[in-house]
Parts: sequence; C-alpha cells; structure tokens
Amino acid sequence: MSTLFELVLMAPEAAVEMVGDALVALDALSVSVEDADALTPAEQALFGEPGMPPPREGWQRSRVVALFPAEAAAREAAALLQPQDFFEGCQVLGVQAVVEQDWVRLTQSQFDPVEITPTFWIVPTWHEPPAQAEQIIRLDPGLAFGTGTHPTTRMCLRWTALHGAKGQRVLDYGCGSGILAIGASKFGAAGIDAVDIDPAAVESTTLNAAANHATLNAGLPDAAKGEYDLVLANILATPLKVLAPLLCQHVRSGGHLVLAGILARQADELKEAYAPWLALTVSDEEDGWILMTAQRS
Repeated sequence: MSTLFELVLMAPEAAVEMVGDALVALDALSVSVEDADALTPAEQALFGEPGMPPPREGWQRSRVVALFPAEAAAREAAALLQPQDFFEGCQVLGVQAVVEQDWVRLTQSQFDPVEITPTFWIVPTWHEPPAQAEQIIRLDPGLAFGTGTHPTTRMCLRWTALHGAKGQRVLDYGCGSGILAIGASKFGAAGIDAVDIDPAAVESTTLNAAANHATLNAGLPDAAKGEYDLVLANILATPLKVLAPLLCQHVRSGGHLVLAGILARQADELKEAYAPWLALTVSDEEDGWILMTAQRS
C-alpha cells in the first residue's frame, strides 16, 4: 500500500465552504468536514428531518481533513492557504501520514447479507447466500436509497414477504434502488410500476431489476397509472403527508397501502393526514421507526 498525507485544519462554519473549495483547487484527493466537538456536550446535529432548517456547510467548529498524494503537496497547500483573507479564524493542525486502504474491500466488508425473514435475505454480489435463504435479492450499495440495511426498508420487505403479492399489481412510489419493487416481484407480483422523482434512482432501479431477473416498469412519477392492489412508499413523514391524496387514489378496492420512513412519534399526524381516505394503523416497529398500513374496504 502507498502512503497518503492528511492536512488537518480547524475552521469556523463561515469559512468551511471557501476552504473546501480552495483545497480542491489545490489538488486535494478528497476533502471531508467533521464536527470538531463530536461526542462532547457541544456536538451539533446538522442533518434533521423534513421541516427542520436545511443542512449547513459545516459546524461552528469544523475539522477539515484534506487528503494529498505527497507530504510536500499537503504542506504547500497549508502554506498557500494561510495568507488568504478567507482563512481568517482558521488554524492548521498539522500534516500526518495515512496508509492507503483497499477502499473497495473495506466498503464491502461493511455490508453483510441482511435477513428480512429467516428464508428471505438481501445479499451483496460479493457474498454467498446464507444456507437457509430460499429467496434472495442481490443488491450492492449504490446511488439510491434502499440496500436493506435500514429498518424502514426491512419492514416493507418483511410485510410483502409475509402477505405475499401473487398476481397483484404493485406500485413502488419513491423507488430509490428499486428494492421494494424487486421484493414484490420475488413474491409473485404480476405487474409492477416503480417511480421516483430522481432519474438516477430510475436508472438504479432498472439495473437492479435486471440483475435480479425482475420484470418491472421504472420511470418518473407520471408513469404511475390507475389503481393497484399494493402501493408501497418508503419516503419520509412530511412528503408522505403531502402525497396522501395521490397515494390513496392509487389503491383499488381491497388493496393495501404500506408506508414507511415514519418515526414512532409521527404516527398520529400520519393517521390524521390519511383519515379522509384510509385508516392507517401501525403494523410494525423497529429501532424507533414504524410501518403504517391500511386496506381499502
């Protein structure tokens, strides 16, 4: 393994963006920003739920780490930054050697097969399926949300596995990686539409479906047509509330609506938002997240 070098800086929030841009211009291989007060009483949360202020560029005390291919390049970058006006209030903490990792292998080691039910597993392509797996989805971490590692994804897949989808027409709204649509295919769905506002998610869904021999139609939201036996939406509480009339109108008589991305404390507001159309109930809970479902009578 070759050795890389980290230039470590301290920067106030107002300077983080300019310092980061300058480091990139100075040929840093990567730039990361961390809360210098992490794991202390002064730690700040930047990334909240919908409805909270948008994420900022950095923390009040940000630790900026830039990776360079050589020690001389890291020290030259530090020397060039210090006289700049935007560097006021910043501090160079030092330059240190870092042994280059096999990042691909390191990343792969963090993703093991994920159990949905004892016989249904999500398995990365670099793993062999567990011996007890009767049904698997092959899925690697990628551009879109939904690798099976998050409780919301697992609960949706578990619901489909336990209730089945044989012969059903299914809509996966906000499909991300396409994992819920692929899961429905594995359990016998006859026609599947997977839609997302993000073209990258549509592409990811198409590729993942092909890798799993799942037949589905992936597209932007206007590809959702008519009524479905099963409507799945694993998004977040705020957009789910906004989408209530749209999602409910896609559920046919006798059909099911399955919603995730909801914290346990948000159950009542979701019930209220959907009450004019369907009566939601909590069907599953894991790590503070809940699955809410309804059936049209």
